[in-house]
Amino acid sequence: MPELPEVETTVRGLERVLEGHRISRVEARRPDLRRALPVDLGQRLTGARIIELGRRAKYGLIGTDRGDTLVFHLGMSGRWRVDPPEIEKHDHLILDTDKGRRVALNDPRRFGSIDLVRSDGLAKWPPLAALGPEPLEITVEELKRRLAGRTASIKLLLLDQRIIAGLGNIYVCEALYRAGIHPKRAGGAISMERLRRLVPAIHDVLAEAIAAGGSTLRDFTSPEGDLGYFSKSFAVYDREGRPCACGGTVKRIVQGGRSTFYCPHCQR
Repeated sequence: MPELPEVETTVRGLERVLEGHRISRVEARRPDLRRALPVDLGQRLTGARIIELGRRAKYGLIGTDRGDTLVFHLGMSGRWRVDPPEIEKHDHLILDTDKGRRVALNDPRRFGSIDLVRSDGLAKWPPLAALGPEPLEITVEELKRRLAGRTASIKLLLLDQRIIAGLGNIYVCEALYRAGIHPKRAGGAISMERLRRLVPAIHDVLAEAIAAGGSTLRDFTSPEGDLGYFSKSFAVYDREGRPCACGGTVKRIVQGGRSTFYCPHCQR
């Protein structure tokens, strides 16, 4: 699944070709993805100028001068394609601009979503209103407050979008490794000393992944078609049975139905 760095990479790629352009044509090639597309999508977007692009957690935001924001989620396999030479079977939404550019949302598994929300009500839109703070902005003190009294494992709590919004499995595994924290440790029992290692580790892992264009494991590419190469820097993720830098061996366990990779020697 595309995570925060992949969505950020996508938004930056779209920004280079869409910002300031007017949408000249909208083609929804199916009525739904994970849920139904807005029935008035074409009416509200055609002729609108794109004035800003952004991201909230794993949602991409495309704002227009009509006071609407197109909100997209890439689901499990979604990606935007810029100026595709031909339209493919799984290109489900196509936007053309007055500058002759075209972007197509491609989603083979159709777990993604498209919504159109009034920009002045975006913060109160239920899927966004329920989210915790951004992981690139969270402080040690804020994370300590959000973990207080929690007995669930730190791994599962960091994946809870209500506690911290945008972290996914890959980057939680890598951040916990860098901070030297065992993934089964109870979140509420983690000391300030450990949190002072964890928060910078989260910031650093995400910043490095964004700089690398994200991680390509299966389907993800940037809008320009580039692969994300942060996967070449994984210390523990998807490295079960392989050596850790400390000389130990990376282990794999399952938590909440998700694979967790860690080093028992480094992470306590």
